[in-house]
Amino acid sequence: MPTEIPQTLAAHAALLLWPLISLAIFAVCKSLPRALICNILLAQLLLPVGAVIKFQMVPQIDKVSIATFCAMIGCLVLSRGKSATRSRGFGLVEVLLLLNLASPVITSELNSDALVIGGRVLPGVGLYDAISTVEQIAISLIPFMLGRRVLRTADDCRSILVTLAIAGICYSVPLLFEIRFSPQLHNWVYGYMPTDFVQEIRNGGFRPMVFMGHGLLAAFFMMTSILAATALWRSAIKLGPLSPSIATPYLGLVLLLCKSMGAMLNAVGGFLLIFFMKPKIQFLAAAVLVTISLTYPLLRSMDLVPTATILEISKSFSADRAASLQYRFENEDMLLARAFERPLFGWGRFGRSRVFDQDSGTDLSVTDGRWIIDIGQFGLLGFLSEFGLLAICVYRAASAFSLARGANDQRCLAALALIVSINIFDLLPNSPLMPWTWLLAGALLGQAEALRFAPRPAKAPRPVSSFLTVRSKPLGPSRLGAARPSVQQ
Repeated sequence: MPTEIPQTLAAHAALLLWPLISLAIFAVCKSLPRALICNILLAQLLLPVGAVIKFQMVPQIDKVSIATFCAMIGCLVLSRGKSATRSRGFGLVEVLLLLNLASPVITSELNSDALVIGGRVLPGVGLYDAISTVEQIAISLIPFMLGRRVLRTADDCRSILVTLAIAGICYSVPLLFEIRFSPQLHNWVYGYMPTDFVQEIRNGGFRPMVFMGHGLLAAFFMMTSILAATALWRSAIKLGPLSPSIATPYLGLVLLLCKSMGAMLNAVGGFLLIFFMKPKIQFLAAAVLVTISLTYPLLRSMDLVPTATILEISKSFSADRAASLQYRFENEDMLLARAFERPLFGWGRFGRSRVFDQDSGTDLSVTDGRWIIDIGQFGLLGFLSEFGLLAICVYRAASAFSLARGANDQRCLAALALIVSINIFDLLPNSPLMPWTWLLAGALLGQAEALRFAPRPAKAPRPVSSFLTVRSKPLGPSRLGAARPSVQQ
């Protein structure tokens, strides 16, 4: 992205008008869960990227915060007077939530020293910066908490999948437009390009992005829409007048035109799992993906990731992709070595975790994956608190899915877990962690908790047999003793 995003009137107007749009969404939708789902997803798909409205001593208003606060206020108002979901006490989820908020404070206290590298001065991290970071993290976690509280039933899970599939179908229209005419819609509507145009040129054509900021994000969204449509197809759930059996291949064609190899591979693998495998196998695949994501820093530090083999496989597809992947691995090695100089709590913000030339102070590193950014800034504690919170949602759902009542409920829950796990796994090569991802993770956790702690019907007590019990059956010959001779004999 450009170092400085132009702050245009159209972008600011869209942010300021979003509360009215959010109010209309809550008024039109017939249920609170659907309103919440539509609110978070539509903001991600439609609002401008990078535009910010900042007031003194108030968290900045941007695409993430405005949608999050509107969704929270709508849920609080509409749920007033209704029975609240009872908490199951203080557990591992709550510990991870607290660690997410506490790790920036610890990091800031331990990184008050300024760094001088080749004439470049990197300031120390103070209490003000810690508070600012905690505010950002708290805002990002609100969709997770809303999903955990509001989206707890099998109907909510189906609503997520249906909304995701329909949104993919609708979003395919502007995507196809940009595939043909180049990614210009964000520029035409909001007055600026959110990313370098060169990044969206691929294989003699264009990679569309519409209002998502990057072609990779748009392709990833289409991939999740395909998985949602596949789950509905497998469960024989209609998309209104449109059959999922038609929507799924159509979305797959649009994704192919988006020119993203990673999203395409995820879509093919996810489709095969959802359509042909049982929910148990899907949950196993989801658990494997999140386990790899959690252990990836350890595996990379111990040189247990087969990078050479991965590069050789990439070369068989494209020399350019292999070169890009090799450059990514080299940067990861540099950044990981830098991060492990302060492994537990990291270096803090202001680029302190990056690698600079010792003589000129030139920045030599490129940070792509969320995992290396987390470890560099907030250490292993920050990484484990964030990735662990996402991962525990998948693990809890995997342990509770067998309690779902029907096969369709299990299939939909498994598809949601697979989508969340792919989102987590994608944070290894990429960095964006959207409110939509947090919402899905919270919904997955909420449904797992609802299944685990749902009251079970009590079994009928067995009749107690004793010598005082009057038998309801007449005594047959076997009980009277037919072999005993009668008195007349």
